[in-house]
Amino acid sequence: MHTYILRRLLLMIPTLLGITLVVFTIMAAAPGGIGQTLVGAQNLDPEAKRALEEYYNRIYGLDDPAPVQYLRWLNNVSPIGFELDSEGNISSFSLWKGSDFGKSFLYSRPALDLIAERVPITLLLNVLSIPLIYLVAITIGVRAATQRGSSFDVGSGISLLGLWSVPTMLAGVLMIGFFANDDAWRWFPASGLSAREAQDMPFLPHFGGVGDIGVLFLLTVLGTGLAVWVAGWEQRLWRVAITALAGAMLGALMANALPGETHWFTWLFLMVLVAALATGIAWTEYRALRVVTLGIVGLGLGMATGAQLMDGPFVRGFLLDRLWHLALPVLVLSYGGFAFLAKLTRTAVLENLLADFARTARAKGVPEHDVLWKHVFRNSLLPLITISATLLPALLAGSVIVESIFSIEGMGKLAIEAVKGRDRELVLSITLISGILTLVGYLIADILYAIADPRVSYD
Repeated sequence: MHTYILRRLLLMIPTLLGITLVVFTIMAAAPGGIGQTLVGAQNLDPEAKRALEEYYNRIYGLDDPAPVQYLRWLNNVSPIGFELDSEGNISSFSLWKGSDFGKSFLYSRPALDLIAERVPITLLLNVLSIPLIYLVAITIGVRAATQRGSSFDVGSGISLLGLWSVPTMLAGVLMIGFFANDDAWRWFPASGLSAREAQDMPFLPHFGGVGDIGVLFLLTVLGTGLAVWVAGWEQRLWRVAITALAGAMLGALMANALPGETHWFTWLFLMVLVAALATGIAWTEYRALRVVTLGIVGLGLGMATGAQLMDGPFVRGFLLDRLWHLALPVLVLSYGGFAFLAKLTRTAVLENLLADFARTARAKGVPEHDVLWKHVFRNSLLPLITISATLLPALLAGSVIVESIFSIEGMGKLAIEAVKGRDRELVLSITLISGILTLVGYLIADILYAIADPRVSYD
């Protein structure tokens, strides 16, 4: 295993060279050349424009042949290479000269400093999205496989296919339009990762007094407890009736919360829609899904009611403000991933449920629960691990759209600005960092193969 990991790490070097070479070639072959957009965006007379072009050529070496430019950039980012003097001539060879990612055309700042500011934001979105994707996907996929042909299997399949069909751009715009718009429900912020005033807030929420804390805690526990209690009822008719009634009341509250005068059709539509969604959740025989889904709804309603009844001033704090801003971006970034992964989980588990080793385990008297989780699920992990290797690059690509829609200053938005401005240093630096993260993801997936299946060996 150690030899395999070392070999894979060494193979990353030519792979990264190939990736950056392709990107550099495309930028160099683009009409106008590198940095032309930045020069053309400034309203200058021809002489001043020519002087500015000469300045960029001298500073960044844009007048040299393209191969020389690439080799110079490669020498700068490599910790091993030639040291250059102030005029750009080779002075000596060093085994550890450090890495220089260059200076951005657009921001006039070191490219590595810009990336160091933006990468943690993009990684935060992905760190929150990946566990959510796998949790939802495994929960729904395993249940759908074990209940093949049931109403849950058919209903979840249709719902997941519908989610997978919705483009991320459309979902983000709709989320902002309905849940972050002054003309609809202003439940979430429309942009950014935190409010300006949050920088001066304490880290944790602060309440006006002990009484406000008691009211919020009591109503939160009461709302969650009631929802979980109803969700746990075995009598489907009563469960569905009460949940549908609560959904209709919630729809009416949503209609009442709309600004301005609300038409009666809007009231009816929201009441029927929310009641139908609540009925669908309460109808399913999947107890865990009912309890978790309705429990989260009850938790939110209890907290909202408690917040309305508090008398003293409430300061949400930096942490709660950050989570509030992250809710919609994480949801938009995650729904497509768990929709696809849940269908893959169902297929993998279903295939192994019908395999010979599962039938042999049942014939030996192994309980069905142990057959599913100790035998079938472990063998079903291999395709999920395969997808996990491609999930990180896909989320990095998806974060470009999400960060642009929600105006989040992450690496995705930085990449768009760099490409639009033909900022060579910044584009190549982002490509290199993204390539490293992608290749590390593939390496982790290979290591997980050996952990999940002892038959896999790299020695």
